[in-house]
Amino acid sequence: MLGRRMGRGGLLRAAATTAVVAGTATAVSGGIRGRQDAKAQQAAEAQAYEQQQQQAQMDAAAQNAVAQQQAQQAAYAQQAPAPAAAPGNDLMGQLQNLANMHSQGILSDEEFAAAKAKLLG
Repeated sequence: MLGRRMGRGGLLRAAATTAVVAGTATAVSGGIRGRQDAKAQQAAEAQAYEQQQQQAQMDAAAQNAVAQQQAQQAAYAQQAPAPAAAPGNDLMGQLQNLANMHSQGILSDEEFAAAKAKLLG
């Protein structure tokens, strides 16, 4: 009888050992998989952050380019000569210049009258 118990005990012990080993292997592989998943998640987050930073830099560069273009257009608009006045407006401008010079005392009454008559024909 002792021999039989030993045989059965050995079989149970082998089954229990196998179960413990299998459970340990499952736990270890689950832990390894969990760490690998965490590392992969961190890498994906780092890559997403890097892409956001690059996009922000590109957006800032584009905004700077637009601002520079607007500044250049404004500078060009200030430098561009005024369009030539229409002939009727030119006569009015000359008369206003004469009136300004007369009111400032640059032209006397006679000089103002003579220049005005000359402009009016």
